[in-house]
Amino acid sequence: MKYKINLLGRRKEQPLERLIYFMLNYLRYILVITQIVVIGVFFYRFKVDQELVDLQETVEQKKEIIQVSQPLIKEAKKEATRLNQLESIIANQQTFLEETDYLLSLFPENFFLNKMQVSKDTIFMVGYTQDPQSVKKFLDRLKKESKFKKVELKNIKKIDLGLEFSLELSKYKSI
Repeated sequence: MKYKINLLGRRKEQPLERLIYFMLNYLRYILVITQIVVIGVFFYRFKVDQELVDLQETVEQKKEIIQVSQPLIKEAKKEATRLNQLESIIANQQTFLEETDYLLSLFPENFFLNKMQVSKDTIFMVGYTQDPQSVKKFLDRLKKESKFKKVELKNIKKIDLGLEFSLELSKYKSI
């Protein structure tokens, strides 16, 4: 039997020696892991920077598209305004045509017009006829059908050619 006797006491380790031991054994693993994380963040940063550059290019392209299309949009708005004006003019003309067609469809054969004045809402006619009954029938029919809000015989007088009449029709109601 052999005994080993250590006559020297166990030496107490200093905190500096513990720190050096820790740094030599475990800190290298921490450094490697930290480097891997830093490299990962570095590559992620490249990716994010590229996305930012792509987004900025996209924004610039969109700005250019807007700048190029701005005159077209202004022109389209002008044309839309013109079309609206044309639609109102066409509607007025259509009402005028309906009014005139209606009036001519009722107009007796023995009426002769000397003057016809058409404004926005009124039609003023001056004419003559040989038959006084046709004036009455024409007025009665206009009032009966009530396409005009106001039908008024302004003046009637005897002339050489027969009876001269003045008629005012206003505010045509299209159906």
